Amino acid sequence: MTSVAIIGPDGAGKSTITELLEHEPLPGPVKRIYMGVNLQASSLMLPTTRLALAIKTARGRRPDMVAPTGERPSAPPRSLPRRAARAGAGAVRLVMWLAEEWFRQLVAEYHRRRGAIVVFDRHFVADYHHADGSAGPRRSLSSRLHAFLLQRVYPKPDLVICLDAPGQVLYDRKREASPEWLERRRHQYLQLASVFPAFVVVDVDRPLAAVTRDVATVITEFVEKRRA
Repeated sequence: MTSVAIIGPDGAGKSTITELLEHEPLPGPVKRIYMGVNLQASSLMLPTTRLALAIKTARGRRPDMVAPTGERPSAPPRSLPRRAARAGAGAVRLVMWLAEEWFRQLVAEYHRRRGAIVVFDRHFVADYHHADGSAGPRRSLSSRLHAFLLQRVYPKPDLVICLDAPGQVLYDRKREASPEWLERRRHQYLQLASVFPAFVVVDVDRPLAAVTRDVATVITEFVEKRRA
């Protein structure tokens, strides 16, 4: 039927609202898919990714996988074997991450074609657009490739709903990042209105029930408009 991405900074209520949408009277069944980088927050994962996370955990490292970002890489090792090893490890991480992104997209397309409203909790294109698109020529090769694939090849959702609130409000909810950082991130998400053709902003500085109803209304009106 259609795909909808719920995006916004930390504390905006993305996961909570996407869960509540499963119980709203929408014009079709809802299939919720997590499309963020915290893989432990998702039950949908490739077996190879599960194995990689298990190995990292066994080695005492953080049990996550982070996609390439626009940060400038550290100085490369001087020896050729170490440079080759670093390049190889980076290529493997990129391939695994791309496989994970496309796997979730294929699952989403399967449910969409079966008549479901696929609701994405976060979305890779939205979360990496600023990091991968703003670092210029100093980006690593893997970052440039990741950016190209997300911007030019990876399918975009039919509708994007940005959950918006001032940085201080978001900070008061989770207290994980500074109000200033959250405010900057908020404006980065709002700038995506020029990236996605169907982009709607919903104020979340209100009671949760009211926000959920408004999001459900936006989705319903979008679906009905496409049917007309």
